[in-house]
Amino acid sequence: MARRTTVRLPRRLVMVAALVLAGAVAATGTTAAQPVQQIPLPSADPSYTFDGALDDVAPGTVLRTREMPYAAPDLPTPITTTQVLYRTTDQQGAPTVTVATVIRPLLPGPAKLLSFHTAYDGLGTECDPSYTLTGHGSSRAALLEQGVITGYLAAGYSVVVPDYEGEDLAWTVGRQSAHAALDGIRAAEAVLSLPASTPVGMIGYSGGSVPTQWGAELAPRYAPELNLVGAAAGGLPVDLAHNLPYVSGSAHWAGVIPALIVAYQRAYGFDPDTFLSDRGRQVVGQVESNCIGNFASDYPGLTDAEMVRAPYTSLLDVPEVVAAIDDNIMGSAGTPAVPVLLAVGNVDGTGDSVMIADDVEGLAREYCDRGVAVSYDEYAGRNHADAFFPFQAQAAQFLTERFAGLAAGSDCDAVGPGNELTPTPVP
Repeated sequence: MARRTTVRLPRRLVMVAALVLAGAVAATGTTAAQPVQQIPLPSADPSYTFDGALDDVAPGTVLRTREMPYAAPDLPTPITTTQVLYRTTDQQGAPTVTVATVIRPLLPGPAKLLSFHTAYDGLGTECDPSYTLTGHGSSRAALLEQGVITGYLAAGYSVVVPDYEGEDLAWTVGRQSAHAALDGIRAAEAVLSLPASTPVGMIGYSGGSVPTQWGAELAPRYAPELNLVGAAAGGLPVDLAHNLPYVSGSAHWAGVIPALIVAYQRAYGFDPDTFLSDRGRQVVGQVESNCIGNFASDYPGLTDAEMVRAPYTSLLDVPEVVAAIDDNIMGSAGTPAVPVLLAVGNVDGTGDSVMIADDVEGLAREYCDRGVAVSYDEYAGRNHADAFFPFQAQAAQFLTERFAGLAAGSDCDAVGPGNELTPTPVP
């Protein structure tokens, strides 16, 4: 059986990090709320686009940089970031561009780089971390993650935060997200003048687990020169063919169903009008430019069946959707060459209310069987939101040990079989 842990002080890391952010704000010498520098949405900002040819440009190449503020809403800080536009690769293997935010550490010390993948889960550009980290459009989740990022800065890490969903905001799409993360590391090392030998860690929760886990799998062949030391991923959507029935009819998470259609249509180019019902088209149109906080719980009771028209009875009857889901099953792209931390909450015996605990355990088992050093944990009684806190505390300890060069432990003797992660037959 896998470990099932109840962490009694899960908020400590985030609270400390939030205090660091508050301290940075206090360093401005002001106590009242101050306006942050106004910047346009990424969709209206030409700095996010590139008109030149990319075919002969190497992945990770820096195309443009600019200095940007680092702030929370109404709380400017003296910290500045470097926003970098760089070449990367989309889901189909074609060259494309995206943006990352590169932040230098608040304390000097040995060079160490952390690729932090926020759970921005966005379908509109106001969700992009390159935008929210400037103090605009931030949700509670974005602010919590910014607090954690600031904690790492205070601990001496350089941090790169990629807009890993790319220009079209293709949410939960694995290879594209991984490419953007790995190329963001390459771009950050160029911006910071760091050698390829610089130790690098990756971390992400929920949507941020996608570039983390896929990045760990793809790194050995896509970016073998990077000195990755570990990857920490929590709340993972391992196989969405299992998640869809779990969230169908949910009071809090049913809104992810139409959002997935938007994301897959963007990544794979199929026409959803061929299978959506009138209700399906309506809700897809309503979520197509929103952040997850504005759609996840806005459709309580929405079912998978309501989304499709006859002869379909479920999205899992639709060949295009099933093929896209199968293309994004975790564990299918390669084997991590570094230790990994995988964790998930379990509030109801199935999962954390959106992620399937046995899927995450199945992924851990698969990695263990391939010889990967896996730390696996399941947070008993924690839903998806609450599991964020013990994961961040555990990930901080895991990454600290990896950067220190300590031998990685393994929970493989305790990891159960979990769910099989075989592709769903395409109808």
